[in-house]
Amino acid sequence: MRLILNVIWLVLSGFWLAVGYVLAGIVCCVLVITIPWGLASFRIANYALWPFGRTVVDRPGSGTPSLIGNVIWILVAGIWLAIGHVVTGIALCVTIIGIPLGIANFKLVPVSLVPLGKEIVPAP
Repeated sequence: MRLILNVIWLVLSGFWLAVGYVLAGIVCCVLVITIPWGLASFRIANYALWPFGRTVVDRPGSGTPSLIGNVIWILVAGIWLAIGHVVTGIALCVTIIGIPLGIANFKLVPVSLVPLGKEIVPAP
């Protein structure tokens, strides 16, 4: 079932989400000071391609630098990304076939809001 949902997700929205996050990651890596957010964008892009069967957990050992980076991220881009995922998730949940895709969009909200200090792992 995860494979089917991931393929549907990839075709309908995952590919374009991943492209957007990859482009943001490239821009962040070009602007040398924002490399941590660029790497986080690449992780989110990977997660956006294939979200079913994976989950986001806190990375052990991430401390104050991640907290400060996440506060800056929330103010600059995180809130807008989270709002976009919530609105898209609600729109997808309008149809029956879109409900799992909407839920996948809601799963992207926490990692798009505070990406530093997070890790994407296989779901149990």
